[in-house]
Amino acid sequence: MKSKTLTVWLAFLGGPFGLHRFYLRGLRDALGWALLVPTALGAYGVWRMWNLGQDDVASWILIPLVGFTVSACCLSGIYYGLMTPQAWNARFNPGADPESPAGRTRWATIWAIGLSLAFGAVVLMASIAISFQAYFNNQVEAGRQISE
Repeated sequence: MKSKTLTVWLAFLGGPFGLHRFYLRGLRDALGWALLVPTALGAYGVWRMWNLGQDDVASWILIPLVGFTVSACCLSGIYYGLMTPQAWNARFNPGADPESPAGRTRWATIWAIGLSLAFGAVVLMASIAISFQAYFNNQVEAGRQISE
């Protein structure tokens, strides 16, 4: 039986590593493995900005990848958490009773949905802001060099 509450928490806490997808679909899920690529590239972008500063062009290109990945995983957790018990059990527990407890929405599910909404929005906006700030600083500096 696949638990809706556990799935939402896995999407929130380990979504960029594909944990929720591996839980629901097994280790052969290609999208679960594909989530590791933008997560790793975005983490590399964060590392570059941390070590090389905001003037590093590659970092402001790579950082939104991790932001979009985290936000998408939080969004999938919200989607799973808002599914009705009947829809959840029909999709992920096909042999179970439609009213099976595995598909119920509990307080832990609601907390995970709320945290996913807040954290996903903050990460998305922060990654976009960091990237745009670095981009516009780079453009201003390029404009200054042209005008000299």
